[in-house]
Amino acid sequence: MRLRELVARNLRRLRHAKGLSQEELADRAEINRNYVGMLEREQHAATIDMLEKLAIVLEIDPVAFFERAERQDADED
Repeated sequence: MRLRELVARNLRRLRHAKGLSQEELADRAEINRNYVGMLEREQHAATIDMLEKLAIVLEIDPVAFFERAERQDADED
């Protein structure tokens, strides 16, 4: 999996885990909502500064954007 895809998936997952819409996340991070969508669709690659800004809003360590999630079906066994 490419890093851009990994970051996009993790951003979406972490945003959902916080119960935030793209618009809410964008408002709190003081960025454009469309940009959040483009990150999640892998149309743009986030800078380190942007990942830090998003991590602050999501209250996570920025490293979480690069972590590979374990397969969900393994957890269901």
